[in-house]
Amino acid sequence: MANEHLEQLYNVLLQSTELLQKALKSSMIDALVEVGDDLQAKSIHQEDGLPDAATSAKLSEQFKTINLNDYSAEEIRMALQLVLVKASEHDNLEPNQQVTPDALATLASFIITTMMPDMGEQLQIADIAAGTGNLLFAVMNALHDTKKVVVKGYALDNNEDLLSVASMSSALQDIDVELYHQDAIDALPFKDVDVVLSDLPVGYYPIDERAKGFATAAKKGHSYAHHLLMEQGLNALRPGGLGLFFVPSSVFKSDEAKGLTAWLASSAYFQGLLGLPESFFSTKSAEKSLLIIQKPGQGAKQAPQVLLGQFPELSDRAAFTKFIDDVTKWYRQNIN
Repeated sequence: MANEHLEQLYNVLLQSTELLQKALKSSMIDALVEVGDDLQAKSIHQEDGLPDAATSAKLSEQFKTINLNDYSAEEIRMALQLVLVKASEHDNLEPNQQVTPDALATLASFIITTMMPDMGEQLQIADIAAGTGNLLFAVMNALHDTKKVVVKGYALDNNEDLLSVASMSSALQDIDVELYHQDAIDALPFKDVDVVLSDLPVGYYPIDERAKGFATAAKKGHSYAHHLLMEQGLNALRPGGLGLFFVPSSVFKSDEAKGLTAWLASSAYFQGLLGLPESFFSTKSAEKSLLIIQKPGQGAKQAPQVLLGQFPELSDRAAFTKFIDDVTKWYRQNIN
């Protein structure tokens, strides 16, 4: 790790998490949450004699080597993310629950700033499949740091353990976010947000009765969860709001693609689809693309030419520069 300052925080978080995980005989994710909560509280939480005095003393010594006030919100998020990757591997989390790569946040932040040049002083962003909150928090930090906007977040997930990580992470970063533990296909507790951003879980939604009210629901059998979530996300946007969804690259090649396409044509402006590098994914079937849609209203319009292309490897400077220039040119010619 090139940044020694960041490496010190990462090492304290990782070593403390591993120490506590062994003492509590818990999952690594649960141990990380407790470490973060202890850092926030500036004390070691003990319950039923655990962790024992020796472990508590070691944790206290670890915590004394860092001062969270010396770190930016983004540095704290990055250190937590690195520990989360190790924790996900240790706990064998399923693919839908693993940490979203930072490159996806870089792409989302760029698209938001390009398509919303006049975002004003305040912005509301929601993630209806937030998991640990890493994608949402990375984008919130980026917009706050580069555009100096006040960003309010909404994070929703049906997994209580992952949402506990998001709660701990947002507290350490001092991020303004409201967290909701619920089924995202149920009635949402917020509306009229500026951006809905999600790395959508892929699979079938099991509650057919609840899915029936959606235009993207399957005619028979279970519906695709990612189709329903896109429709739900659009419903939560204000007129003219932006929906950014990381979806399977085969999203328009599936058996249910016809229904999804019909819904997009009738209810949203389909503005773009950007493929992600193969190196981001372990298998071809896991590959995703960024679907960009916009809610009609407030001057929004359908781009005459949909943005299609491939997000390059961040290490390829020339390709990355060309990508930024191409998207900026597309926006000027088709949206602005």
